[in-house]
Amino acid sequence: MPDFQLVDLTVDDSALLPVSEEPRIGVDTEFMRERTYFAELSLLQISTETRIFCADPLGNQGGSAAPSDAFWQSLIRPEWVIHSGRQDIEVIFHTSGLMPRAVFDTQIAAALLGYQPQIGYAGLVSELFGVDLDKSHTRANWSRRPLADELLHYAAEDVEYLLPAYEELTARLAKKERLEWAVQDSMDLLDESLYETDPSLAIHCLKGARNLRGRARAAAAALAAWRESEALRRNRPRQWIIRDSALLELAVSAPESLPALRRIDGMADKTVDRVGKELLQILADATHDKSGYLPPSRPDERQKAALREVQQIIAGCADSLGLAAELIAPKKELSAAMLGERDSRVFRGWRRELVGDDLMAILDAV
Repeated sequence: MPDFQLVDLTVDDSALLPVSEEPRIGVDTEFMRERTYFAELSLLQISTETRIFCADPLGNQGGSAAPSDAFWQSLIRPEWVIHSGRQDIEVIFHTSGLMPRAVFDTQIAAALLGYQPQIGYAGLVSELFGVDLDKSHTRANWSRRPLADELLHYAAEDVEYLLPAYEELTARLAKKERLEWAVQDSMDLLDESLYETDPSLAIHCLKGARNLRGRARAAAAALAAWRESEALRRNRPRQWIIRDSALLELAVSAPESLPALRRIDGMADKTVDRVGKELLQILADATHDKSGYLPPSRPDERQKAALREVQQIIAGCADSLGLAAELIAPKKELSAAMLGERDSRVFRGWRRELVGDDLMAILDAV
């Protein structure tokens, strides 16, 4: 492993400012979100061609993250090489409010070469370089200080092979004329809307709500939206506000009084004391809200037949390329497209050139 340096960002981040001059850097993060809604950055790993930095935003005393604006500006100038990096981008975006100018995701690149779509970093390093990485600290508490030496070595390994993997993968992709595919898919990760939360869509995160109908669905949608807003406001996990099971029982049973609310299994007294009247009002309002009564539409028989046809086209295309069909268009996206959603990736970029226009013609004819 190249030399790595631990940099305490709460004391002096100047050692990292020169990374702004690099064409690209490897980036990985360690974070904690067990007690918060938003992931809290605990460690930032950065690799260059010759150095590895473990940048500590908490400091030896585990205090608040306080990197300078100059540090963040230097970090976002180079292209980032990441692996399955959506969460890494998310935590840095929520911490700094900034996005890198460009990213290249090695998991995306590997999938476009025929590796399994969700190949992990350790698996890819093993495939490309024959090196077995230590993955014994995947559940470590990264907010605890001081960080043990073995944790720092583990963290450094997570960026050690990113730039070599970039070189190897881009060379292979170029030979197959798929490099631009990987660039397009990687750059999609910089869409800020991916990292924004819309409470009105929170019912889709409510386990067990999918098949609710009528008043119960309207109530579940309203309660889920309220819980999401509370979780965002308080920066606490949504299950800490009210558990899914209690929220569903609220929606189905629709209690009309505080005593009835207290009888809901899993409903804490302190929650009833704090927001009980608010919850009862949400339930009362939902009774009159017909807009939330119906679950999402599902394809009819004619649409299902067309869906099978487009799936066969995609499967044939994927097979000819040696790729997983889900990489071109997951079934969930196709089902949404069948019902009128045209924002799927299959209708733009390299996917559109391969199959998107043909699929659009089939779907529009239904």
